[in-house]
Amino acid sequence: MAPDDVNESSPVRALADEYWEAVLRANPTYATFLGDRRFDTEVEDVSVEAEAEQRARWSELLDRVTELDLDTAPLDQRITRDLLVESLTDSIAHIDHRITELRYDQMGGLAAELLTDAPQINAPEPQNALDLVERQRKVGALIDGAIARFRAGLEAGRTPPRIVVERALHQVDGYLASPLDADPFAAFAGPEDWEGEERWRTALRTAAEEVVRPAFARYAAVLRDELLPRARGDDEAGLGALSDGDELYRVLIRSNTGLDLDPTDVHQIGVEEVAALDEQIVALGRQMFGVGTLPEVFARIRTDPQMRYDPSRPEEPLDDARRCVAAATEVMAGWFGRLPVSPCEVKAVPEMLAADGPGAYYFPPAADGSRPGAYFVNTHDAGERNRFDTASTAFHEAIPGHHLQLAIASELDELPAFQRFSTGHTAYVEGWALYSERLADEMGLYTSAIDRLGMLVGEAFRACRLVVDTGMHALGWTRQQAIDHMLAHLPMGVDEITTEVDRYLAIPGQALAYKIGQREILRLRAWATAELGDRFDLPGFHDAVLGSSSVSLPVLGAIVADWVDTRRAA
Repeated sequence: MAPDDVNESSPVRALADEYWEAVLRANPTYATFLGDRRFDTEVEDVSVEAEAEQRARWSELLDRVTELDLDTAPLDQRITRDLLVESLTDSIAHIDHRITELRYDQMGGLAAELLTDAPQINAPEPQNALDLVERQRKVGALIDGAIARFRAGLEAGRTPPRIVVERALHQVDGYLASPLDADPFAAFAGPEDWEGEERWRTALRTAAEEVVRPAFARYAAVLRDELLPRARGDDEAGLGALSDGDELYRVLIRSNTGLDLDPTDVHQIGVEEVAALDEQIVALGRQMFGVGTLPEVFARIRTDPQMRYDPSRPEEPLDDARRCVAAATEVMAGWFGRLPVSPCEVKAVPEMLAADGPGAYYFPPAADGSRPGAYFVNTHDAGERNRFDTASTAFHEAIPGHHLQLAIASELDELPAFQRFSTGHTAYVEGWALYSERLADEMGLYTSAIDRLGMLVGEAFRACRLVVDTGMHALGWTRQQAIDHMLAHLPMGVDEITTEVDRYLAIPGQALAYKIGQREILRLRAWATAELGDRFDLPGFHDAVLGSSSVSLPVLGAIVADWVDTRRAA
């Protein structure tokens, strides 16, 4: 869908640009990540006072956006308005419910984000490099601000799950124990052929030694000495154990799915999806192994050495992932009209993050072209890594999943920047990636029954998330109940499942986004196919789904309906 020319000077476009400017000013590290260097000397302010100022700004913008009369305006303007309303409403809800008080975890916590983002930061010009030194000297204030918010949460009775604090502490301790020479905050990529690089490296190293590491040490001390002694045990690890936990969980479900969903309904959807996938896995297992029950199939998967990587060859998962991404890149032109310009690199997860990190994750390219997209593969303890899910994970994280969608989004220059680079709408982003795992089968990318087994197990994995995330945070499940449920329905090892369950405790509601989003994209595809019959065009449908950047599920429904009407009228 090509936006109407008037959108570039429309009132809603002006408000979108004003909103995005405020977002970048409030999130200078993210601005740098996108290639906007105007705020390279600044760090985020997570104080109560800063959030109050932000809330006032968001509320005033929201009032102005909702006053716009766009009922007869072109669809692209209505999309921009609706996404602005949703983004502003979500941001206000996060401030009102003091989500910053909960950002101590090993996934989306402040320290985790700093450590994960650091290897992606670069300085293409000398002034950028010098500015980043100034920023690093302010990191201590950022961390101290976060510590103050954690203490305020404790004062309000918002105690953390013990396992989440332990994992976060292990992560921070790992950083502090790493050699200064390998410090990620002193290893930013710098300008090419710059005569000042040696002095710059020395300045970065000094900032890491004098400011960043002492601040992380203070952070670790608060986790160890203040949060851990008051942390909740495994039997009450979910949000439901907090006095405002039920309301918090509903807010986070809305934030991650864009929908007002009842956790009990989501739980039941998960139960039904898991049962259906159990049957599919048994049917394929019968063909592969000649056994006819789920426990028998899982026993073969768990004990067959061919299903695991050789621990003496830690690079093998990385090599296999690279082959999968190359194969998908070669055929994607037949399935999409619009293709990404930015390439996708495949890299290993940095060692200091690997032990407590996920099996894989993706970083989108920089807007200024200074950094390509990157798919990270965790090679830590390779002997425990499943061979059968390498293909489906690569297609989820890279092509046709996250890289294709997010790179295309960043390259839609005609759209407002806040749409192109939004970090919200998790159900759309993760729903597309999970949809891509099944799409990869249609594209002929799975070359063996083992690969297809990985596809089914991967989908069952996301269905289990609906069950255990709602189970722990809304239905009173213990951590062990969640682990046991996933062990019963997935052939993954107990350590891998435990790490995943702890992820759901760390970032409640996020795990729901995958299956909720995938189900909606599949529903819209089936509806469009039924409506259009012979006029249905799968590459065209994909271009419609991807053509407005990352959107909410309600907005996606409007986009697909407009595409169907246009195709029908053609």
